[in-house]
Amino acid sequence: MKKITILLILLCTSVLAQRPQGAKSFQKRPKITITGTIIEANSKQPLEYATLILTSVKTKRVTGGVTDLNGKFSIEIPKGMYQMKVEFIGFKTKQLPQKKLVENTDLGTITLTEDSETLDEVEVIAEKSTVEIRLDKKIYNVGKDMTLKGGNASDVLDNVPSVNVDAEGAVSLRGNENVRILIDGKPSALVGLNGTDALRNLPADAIEKVEVITSPSARYDAEGTAGILNIILRKGKITGLNGAINTTIGYPELYQIGGNINYRTKKLNLFSNIGYRLRKGPGNSFTKFSYLDETTGAIESTQTEDRVFDRKSNNFNSSLGLEYYINKKSSITGTFFYRKNKGDDIATNVIDRFLFEDPSQVIFNENRVETEDEDGSDRQYSINYTNNFDGNGQKLTIDLQYGGSNEVEDAPITVNGTLSELNSQITNSVDKLLQIDYVLPIGENSQFEAGHKTTLQDLDSDFRVRILDPNNDFDPSNEINFKQNVYAFYTQFGSKINKFSYLLGLRSEITDIDLFVVTDNNFIDINFTEFFPTVNLGYELNDNDNLTLGYSRRLQRPRFWFLNPFETRSSATNIFRGNPALTPEFTSSFDLGYNTKIKKLTLGASLYYQISTDIIRPVGINEIRGGTNVFVRQPVNQNDENRYGFEFTTNYAVSKKIRLSGSFNFFKFQTDPFDFSYSFLDPDTNTIVTRVEQLSEVNESTWFARFNSRITLPGKVEWQTRMSYRGPQSNAQSDREGIFVANLAFSKDLFKDKASLILNVSDVLNSRQRESTTFFGGRENPNTISNGTFQWRERQISLNFTYRFNQKKKRQRPQRDYDGGGGEGFGG
Repeated sequence: MKKITILLILLCTSVLAQRPQGAKSFQKRPKITITGTIIEANSKQPLEYATLILTSVKTKRVTGGVTDLNGKFSIEIPKGMYQMKVEFIGFKTKQLPQKKLVENTDLGTITLTEDSETLDEVEVIAEKSTVEIRLDKKIYNVGKDMTLKGGNASDVLDNVPSVNVDAEGAVSLRGNENVRILIDGKPSALVGLNGTDALRNLPADAIEKVEVITSPSARYDAEGTAGILNIILRKGKITGLNGAINTTIGYPELYQIGGNINYRTKKLNLFSNIGYRLRKGPGNSFTKFSYLDETTGAIESTQTEDRVFDRKSNNFNSSLGLEYYINKKSSITGTFFYRKNKGDDIATNVIDRFLFEDPSQVIFNENRVETEDEDGSDRQYSINYTNNFDGNGQKLTIDLQYGGSNEVEDAPITVNGTLSELNSQITNSVDKLLQIDYVLPIGENSQFEAGHKTTLQDLDSDFRVRILDPNNDFDPSNEINFKQNVYAFYTQFGSKINKFSYLLGLRSEITDIDLFVVTDNNFIDINFTEFFPTVNLGYELNDNDNLTLGYSRRLQRPRFWFLNPFETRSSATNIFRGNPALTPEFTSSFDLGYNTKIKKLTLGASLYYQISTDIIRPVGINEIRGGTNVFVRQPVNQNDENRYGFEFTTNYAVSKKIRLSGSFNFFKFQTDPFDFSYSFLDPDTNTIVTRVEQLSEVNESTWFARFNSRITLPGKVEWQTRMSYRGPQSNAQSDREGIFVANLAFSKDLFKDKASLILNVSDVLNSRQRESTTFFGGRENPNTISNGTFQWRERQISLNFTYRFNQKKKRQRPQRDYDGGGGEGFGG
């Protein structure tokens, strides 16, 4: 295997580096093109990154190339006599007959078989590139990240360049929270009724890689103005029986056990994942409201809200899949997923209001405790049919998916020790999907694609509030019926001409949204048809440098929880509610990227620009209820926004024992002034009062950075450090301070690398807190100013143990037959 490693290094330096001056005579010889396809012997699936090595018999010079996503290679070489062989990590090297090549030659289809005895010896697998570049996306492999052990999908996303997860779990891409999250290229029950909570319940060990798609091609949904994050789950592909089991314990209280098993024969591939987790998640927040005199601007009184969150969750995940190979070119896969989640959360909120000049004069005091019992489940049935036809890239895939989610919440509230409210919410959702994709290669370097996708969602949410005070007739109860049907059609064409690649597409989406607010007898019907063009261009400056340019038009449909006008009840004076009047937001995005490799250093840079219309953003509203100020956060459609920035990523292999990576993103955004109005009942006059407020123009910038190091210490102990900083940010109504987070992990392999023990400390400094200031009524003449801190989860220390059987730690062979929801693309 040492010889193979040396040959791979020689190949990389000969193919990727500039040829030396001494090779001029070799380069001037007439050149021919060698083509062919490399596939796996058993499944007949194409092998991406398989290597064809050619050695000149006369000059002993080594050249070659690697296969693309369809297993194809095309290599220019001088005429001559060559020795040839084919290599792929984890497969037996195949020696081809020595041959005299004097004209363009097609070597046909070459098959490789797995070599189970050498899988654990190939060091280069463990150091497989963390980032894979495509014409329309970047793929980040997360398997080597120790700081994720015992974590969840939110932790995984928070470690991906360009992505941030804030203190409340909201996911943003390049600072924009309007991001579409897919599982294996499709909407999924794994994301559940509430995407943020569901991601916390999906274990990190179930994730193989994440695709960051900032300039999606027409094959992808148009949803998500910031782009798409596609989470790809693990799915075994190795012949025979193999699997792993992992356990985690931690503080605050964390107990987790899970495992995966895979059994594959020539005709069948059976795979399963199962996991259980018990976790306590303490959190806290503190908010101080300063009430101002509207005439003088002086502080009249102050109110503080000190909240403590004591959360406990029991989560069970399981999936079972069976792939049947109908013949050498087609297969059918059935998958069932089930998740059961039970939460017991206690939120204690101590509220004090007092005169500013004399804090001893308490105007109001309340100890409010919300005890929430949540019981939910998700299930999903999927069937996939794949036909590779002639094995040369022509491909048809058909996906059928049915998912159901239900959630029951009971949340009684006590005030100063007395039962005050009985609240409950029942939410049920049914989701259906039909997707058909067809790929047709045209010649050696061109490809045509077309497809259709239907997604149907039917959701009911019944939120009931029973206030036990007979003198209080306020009733925020509501019930909604939400239906969203989207019918999409797309086509795209891509080709590669010498060093230039392009992928042009057009997608059409027909949207039908029906929202019925039962309690208000209010029916909203939204119907529209929109076209979404996409352009992705790539140019290889040389073997080490390439440029990409992308354009896409996208939209953000209002999420159902943004439309639902229910009000959170853990605080009577500081609440969130949805807005049934929201309309879609549209965005046009431009992205210019540059990637280069200089020996052990890989660099990537991007310039991007986005212009959005009718942006969906929350605003702060100050209402008067019963003589008490109530602060409401509600999403509204604002005006246009321009956002532009640049991004920089780097990976540097200092040595076999030291690897460093980092990313930096800076962006500037500008929003137009915006007027909005709201109404409430004035208790003094018993009349409806309407207020109009103006949000001033915003012209602000911010940045975030991430650094990661992996060092091998004596005794083969691996030490990983991850640090990130999210810079301060301001908008029309609020300012947020910067956030710094550091994670540490130490790993040691045991039992001849069959097991691993990992100590992980997440948020070492316990600094993952959001500190913000909000100006209600506008920055210039606010009527109330709030200062607050929020920490969703405190520092976590965990110890993880993983044991593998018939599954080597260093074997991280990617799935070759998975297209990631759009992976046929060019420029790979």
